Amino acid sequence: MPKFFLNKRLIILLVSIMVLVALIGFSLKERNELSWMEKFVKDTVVFMQSIVHKPAQFVAGFFENVNDLRHTYEENKRLKEHLEQYVLLQSEVESLKKENERLRELLNKKESLRDFVAIQATVIGRNPDRWEETLIVNKGSQHGVKKDMAVITPQGLIGKVRSVSPFSATVQLLSAKNRQNRISAFIQGDENVFGLIEGYDEEREALLLKRIPYDAKIEKGQRVFTSGLGGIFPKGLFIGEVEEVVADEYGLTQIAYIKPAANFYDIDDVIIVKRKIEMSQEEEEQ
Repeated sequence: MPKFFLNKRLIILLVSIMVLVALIGFSLKERNELSWMEKFVKDTVVFMQSIVHKPAQFVAGFFENVNDLRHTYEENKRLKEHLEQYVLLQSEVESLKKENERLRELLNKKESLRDFVAIQATVIGRNPDRWEETLIVNKGSQHGVKKDMAVITPQGLIGKVRSVSPFSATVQLLSAKNRQNRISAFIQGDENVFGLIEGYDEEREALLLKRIPYDAKIEKGQRVFTSGLGGIFPKGLFIGEVEEVVADEYGLTQIAYIKPAANFYDIDDVIIVKRKIEMSQEEEEQ
C-alpha cells in the first residue's frame, strides 16, 4: 500500500512538471492574444494591486505629510530663534551706537573747552519734584567740584552745582523755579546785548532773558552765551537761541524768550566746568 502511494506521488510530480514546462513553453511563444487563464490571472493581479495601492499610497502620503510638517515646524522654530537673536543684537547695536555718539560728543566738547577745566560726570539720580529740578552726579569735592560751578552737556548749558559732598554733587537745572537761579548772559551780534537769565516759562519751554535795554535791536535766531560777568560762570558757554522779544510789564526793558540748546529731561552724562582763572588764583594762594 505505501509503495502504491509513493508511485502515485511520483507520477503526479512528473505530470505537474510536464504541465509546467508546457505552460512555460506556451507562454514564451510569440502570440497576438493571451490565453483566458493568463487574462484571468493578470486581471486578478491588477485588481488586487489597485485595491492595495490606494490605501498604501494614502498611508505613505499621510506619513510623508506628517514628516514634512514636523520638518516645517522645526525649521520655523529655528528661524524664530534666529529672528529673536537678530532683534536682540539689533537692539544692542542701537544702544551701543547711541552710547558711542554720546561719549564722542562729550569727548569733542571737552577738547573744545580749552579755557576751562572740564570734569566729566554721570547722572546717578534725579529729583522727581519739578519745583526742585535737580540732578545728582557721581563727582564731588574729591574730584575738584565746587558749589556754583557751571554744568553743561555737549549741546549747551543746563544748570549749576547747588551743593557738594565728597563723592557726589547736586545740580540745579536752569528750568528750576528758583528766583536766585540767575545767570549773566549776552546775545551775540554786531554789538553784544547783555542781560540776566531769570526764570523758565514751562508753557513755551523757554528761558527768560531779562533786563535787556529797551532800545536794543534783537532778532529771532540770535545765539545766547554766558557773559562771565557774574564772577561764577566762565564766558562763552552756549545757552540757546532767541525765539521772541517782548517789552516788560513797565515798558522800560525787554524780555527775550530763549530756546535752550540742551534737553533738560534726557540727561545721562554732563560736564562740570571750572574757569582756569580760578584755578590759577587757587595755585597762587597756595
